[in-house]
Amino acid sequence: MDVSAPSPNERGPGAGRGGLDLHELEVPEVALLPFAAGSFQRVGPLSLADFPHRHTFYEIVLVTGGRGLHVVDSQPWPIAPPHFGVIAPGQVHHWEDAQGVEGSVLLFNEDFLVRHPEDVPLLRALHTLTWLSPSAAQMAALLALAGEMEHELRTAAPGHEGVLRACLHILIVRAARIAGAPAAPTPGAVHQVSELVDRFLRLIAAPGQGSRTLISYAREIGVSPGHLHELVREQTGLTPGRLTRRQRVLEAKRLLAGTDLTIRQVSDQTGFADPAYFCRFFRRETGLSPGEFRRRA
Repeated sequence: MDVSAPSPNERGPGAGRGGLDLHELEVPEVALLPFAAGSFQRVGPLSLADFPHRHTFYEIVLVTGGRGLHVVDSQPWPIAPPHFGVIAPGQVHHWEDAQGVEGSVLLFNEDFLVRHPEDVPLLRALHTLTWLSPSAAQMAALLALAGEMEHELRTAAPGHEGVLRACLHILIVRAARIAGAPAAPTPGAVHQVSELVDRFLRLIAAPGQGSRTLISYAREIGVSPGHLHELVREQTGLTPGRLTRRQRVLEAKRLLAGTDLTIRQVSDQTGFADPAYFCRFFRRETGLSPGEFRRRA
């Protein structure tokens, strides 16, 4: 079965009303195989969208040619191939003055990682690095895996889904080695604890979570608030409160830099009922008022 190019939808709060477009992964039988692969050209024009947007899915880009900028969460990264990058769900990015960009693109929902849950924290570590510059040999090995996945997806030979998952797992592990990211946790109790913390980190990273409490997160995860607090502090070195504050600041920065929403609207979307309090909070965390940050961004 040949898989056509994905065509993400623009949806979600604020799309078309001054907010950020939210793209979903739409490929044939996405519920069965939430995965797409191909060149930038095959995936389509949205693979190089020049307007700020975010996804509900992961995107891995392997850039082999071109020039311009890749802007991720307001940080511009010059295109000087070879590059490997991960855009995680919720991150805001766009391409600026991109010309002649070539390479491979991989798109997949988190559901696709179900057989390798240890890949989720590796992807989290990789997306914080944003823009790796592998050696020629390292990039060739990563591109070979991406090419194998595109071939398997196009030919759909028996067992191709297993091959796709295995190749993606190998690619993520090898990219993490290049980046020097920490190894995934070993199986067993420690792994289970890490999954709880990682689930908390994914929950707070989702848009629109600003007003939620630790109690609500703990209830959704299925542990007590005290237990969740201790696990998060033990494994991240930060309290859940500090992590959620950092995430609210990041979301506010994304909205201020990537949309024309008013300060009041940004305050509301990040869970602050009082815009004045939001401004004080933002200045305390960043040293700038929301307006000053927007002008500089």
